[in-house]
Amino acid sequence: MTIVQNQIKPNVGNKMLKSSSADIILTTSFVKNSSGGTGITSPSNSKSTSPISSPILKHSTSGNNISAGNNTTFLNNNNIFRKTIAWIDREAISSNVRNQLSRMNGTTKLFAVVKANGYGHGAIEVAKAAKRGGATGFCVAIIEEALELRNHDSFKDDPLLVMGLSHPNEAPIMAKKKISITVTNLEWLQDALLFMSQQQKNSQNGASTQPLLPLNVHVAVDTGMGRIGLTSVEDLAKIQSFFNQHSAYFKFEGIFTHFATADSTDSTLYAIQFEKFHRMLSSLAKKPTYVHISNSASALYHNPPIWCNMIRFGIAMYGLNPGGKSIPSPFPLKQALSLVTELVHVKRVKEGDTIGYGATYKAKEGDWIGTLPIGYADGWRRDLQGQTVLIQGERCEIIGRVCMDQCMIRMPREYPVGTQVVLVGKSEKDEITLQELSDKLNTIHYELACCFTNRVPRLYFN
Repeated sequence: MTIVQNQIKPNVGNKMLKSSSADIILTTSFVKNSSGGTGITSPSNSKSTSPISSPILKHSTSGNNISAGNNTTFLNNNNIFRKTIAWIDREAISSNVRNQLSRMNGTTKLFAVVKANGYGHGAIEVAKAAKRGGATGFCVAIIEEALELRNHDSFKDDPLLVMGLSHPNEAPIMAKKKISITVTNLEWLQDALLFMSQQQKNSQNGASTQPLLPLNVHVAVDTGMGRIGLTSVEDLAKIQSFFNQHSAYFKFEGIFTHFATADSTDSTLYAIQFEKFHRMLSSLAKKPTYVHISNSASALYHNPPIWCNMIRFGIAMYGLNPGGKSIPSPFPLKQALSLVTELVHVKRVKEGDTIGYGATYKAKEGDWIGTLPIGYADGWRRDLQGQTVLIQGERCEIIGRVCMDQCMIRMPREYPVGTQVVLVGKSEKDEITLQELSDKLNTIHYELACCFTNRVPRLYFN
């Protein structure tokens, strides 16, 4: 393999991967991996392969992302030697969306939830994959996430909903960008009206070249989550009256609630919340365009009522069951994320040798110890001491404390430097899932998916 700066050199028998002038050009060979697919050889060791079936990569403008595309590759200069990679299967995301849509009535819309950088998977590429699967809109948590999508060529006109709360002074920019927002009280709307009317005056006076569009608003109803949302029919009536009076500035586009226990086998609170929301909805003289109550758990385990015409598909889209192991999914979910690295150092130690900070592990005679270039600064938490990883289908235990940038494993035999190690994903007949890691850490897989930092490049395939 050759690495050259800012030019392309022919390399017989290899594929040439080129970059922009700011990046490094990488020439790489393709090899067969153990599962029969193709992989990319590492600069340091030709035995290391990626788990992908189509290793053609393209750098994304969004964060630390590299995506599978045509025969052009852009590898960020900072990450070209990085051995720790999160592989994202875009077809898994599309498939999960298609399978959920196949269970629905054909008219209900599916909005893909891509907040928190697509649950750590990369918002732009996830949104593209979801759209290919049939998603017709997108939900995020904050305005910055919505603007990232809106400013991308692939999402110029798609419905975007910010489900967190915004400041009233952001109303004009969200109206201009056709971004829908969430509102919980009349006071917010009254404050936003001042900013909207001022923007309208500026437009009429020639300070702005574009007329102000009405701001699309979704009203959040708190039925038992206790987080955000109005709670009374009276407050909802005041808001609807406000919309009627100020239709030039605001459009009542949607109403929704969020279930606290949709992923639980005990549906008592779910039923209470459902009834509260239905009562609030029934009080409206005219229903808005979108009525939505279903997150992933509700969509999978509870059939949405006929009066709901949109679902918010989040964690299940990434192939993770919102109910964990307690409730089976109605269709097989395909986990989209795999996390791989490779051995960067291998040695045999003597009995009694200690490993890691605090000398918490004492070696047995003849232990083979491998060092992996991943640590808690990458989102691989210190609590994962004792967790196993996979080398060629065999489980190897993490020993000693997980360091900031590295961790150590005990291996059954010597493996060469450059050997691939799977931390999340499949290796031959075994698999480590995010559910397994979350059980180990006594948390949820939602959290783990969001924890992997920008030091871990996201690479996309399929």
